[in-house]
Amino acid sequence: MRAVSERELLSARILVVDDGAENVALVEELLAREGFDQVLGTTQPERCLELVQAFEPDLVLLDLWMPGVDGFGLLAQLTAPRPGAWPLPVIVLTADATRRTRHRALGLGARDFVTKPFDPLEVLLRVWNHLEVALLLRRLQALGGATGLPSRPAGDEPPA
Repeated sequence: MRAVSERELLSARILVVDDGAENVALVEELLAREGFDQVLGTTQPERCLELVQAFEPDLVLLDLWMPGVDGFGLLAQLTAPRPGAWPLPVIVLTADATRRTRHRALGLGARDFVTKPFDPLEVLLRVWNHLEVALLLRRLQALGGATGLPSRPAGDEPPA
């Protein structure tokens, strides 16, 4: 049994950012088949921050290696502390499975890391799990419950 209703989870807003149209279409189709009805995909990563402001996603699925855009810089901006809000959860979807890339992405605040080609069921389970946590944190915030816990371990910036 989940702490958040299935309807609430399925109506969560998800932003998919990847320079590959086929990758965006694949993820959008996967999420639509599962019943998610507020999914926005873009192949224009340079519009990501603008779309985050307009769409206010509950979760972002982000590729890292995109032409003309530093995916790591974008990740750092997406996960930066926001006044009065919990950090935006980001799941990285990338073909780069190197240890260095995983560590850097997770150190910059990615909540999860999935390598392409990915297992569709695994991606769905991770999306469900991260959305549940994000929606529970939103409830906590609405109740005025600031935990005072850091959003990530204190320390130096992850290595570039």
